[in-house]
Amino acid sequence: MQCSSGCSGALWKRVILDVLPENLQRMIDGIPQDVADGLEEIRIRQERPVVIHGRGKSYYLDADGKLLPSPERAYCPTRKDVQNILERISNYSIYAVEDELRNGYITLRGGYRVGLAGKAVLEGGKVKTLKYINCFNFRISREIVGVADKVMPYLVSGAEVYHTIVLSPPQMGKTTLIRDIARQLSNGFPGFRGTKVGIVDERSEIAGCFQGVPQNDVGMQTDILDACPKAEGIMMLIRSMSPAVVITDEIGKAEDVEAIEEALNAGVKIITTAHSRDIGDARCRPILSKILDKKIFQRIVVLGNSLGVGTVEKIYDGYTLDNLLERPIR
Repeated sequence: MQCSSGCSGALWKRVILDVLPENLQRMIDGIPQDVADGLEEIRIRQERPVVIHGRGKSYYLDADGKLLPSPERAYCPTRKDVQNILERISNYSIYAVEDELRNGYITLRGGYRVGLAGKAVLEGGKVKTLKYINCFNFRISREIVGVADKVMPYLVSGAEVYHTIVLSPPQMGKTTLIRDIARQLSNGFPGFRGTKVGIVDERSEIAGCFQGVPQNDVGMQTDILDACPKAEGIMMLIRSMSPAVVITDEIGKAEDVEAIEEALNAGVKIITTAHSRDIGDARCRPILSKILDKKIFQRIVVLGNSLGVGTVEKIYDGYTLDNLLERPIR
């Protein structure tokens, strides 16, 4: 397995450093290479220490990018720093990204996402935008081409694609996995010709679209609805693009289940994910329990970290709940 050029360390640094003020550029650029290679998040909060996360570890940073185990000497960004970041990530036009602000993030070139927090401005009881933004979470996604190789034999039989749900705790690689599943189903692989795929990318994380163009390789026969609510997007794709497979991330609402059931009735295959440690945990959640009880999914993939992040712990037959794996694979 290998990372595509879109996830190289050189690229994420070019993109993210470009939207930081010079002092923070020097700080992030000073992170030791072995830590930078596994970096997952850079959290910048006004007047609070800069924190980075990666490979299950967290560090504070001083003004030179030195790793610190505690926050006492860590650099605390100023209001000027925060304002500078906001101007840069919005390309100096905060009004041009108002739709993204409503969702709490902005997607940068390369598909890297910046989560935002501040004061919510409401209109009609719904979030219209954010103001007084003072917290940023730079997410460094890594596209891993081939990461789905280990599961594809269980998700496809001849020309048939199985309805599949991936269960996983946060940051165990479920989005990375379904991204590569999309690519392989779309492009085809030995024994499978390839088919039309539709992605409803509500949080802009699967395809990582920037100005409408996917920054991640999700396949040549894939159509993407970016930043679109899942329930609405599933039906829009079915009506407009006639996909054979619809892929989406993190279902959890009643309307998501209703849209999935409508898709099944239309003969469309569904591949999706949900936050859960395992089937037992999923059964404690009303929406997921309803899905499992209805036996909607033919395959249930469980991710964990017994062999490291992204371990495929179990693959269940969705009808019998038999585990199809002899042991975890990674």
